[in-house]
Amino acid sequence: MSKQRHATRPYICGLDAAIDVVGGKWKALILWELQSGTRRFGELRRALPGISEKMLIQQLRELEADGIVHREIYREVPPRVEYSLTPLGASLNHALGPLGDWGEENMEEIIATRGRPAPV
Repeated sequence: MSKQRHATRPYICGLDAAIDVVGGKWKALILWELQSGTRRFGELRRALPGISEKMLIQQLRELEADGIVHREIYREVPPRVEYSLTPLGASLNHALGPLGDWGEENMEEIIATRGRPAPV
């Protein structure tokens, strides 16, 4: 969840506010996965290798609290929970598109600079 930083104006600029919402390794990736539509928890977990169940739950709760993700619970047996982007989340995902393009265009240089092996 977003932290309050200052009593009168919690952020110094719009980028500060946006980074507060999507900060961390997983939130932007969760948003990217939800761009194609509603997903169940298990689908998200399989689509994001390396994320623990606990971390996915925490990140989804924070995104829901910030009004970015909608959580729908279906009272069935077994229970079903689906996640989707809110209009605010969709607009944030749209804004992340150019950042993803930049990363794609510069991935090789980033990998070389950081000394990491290139993805297969």
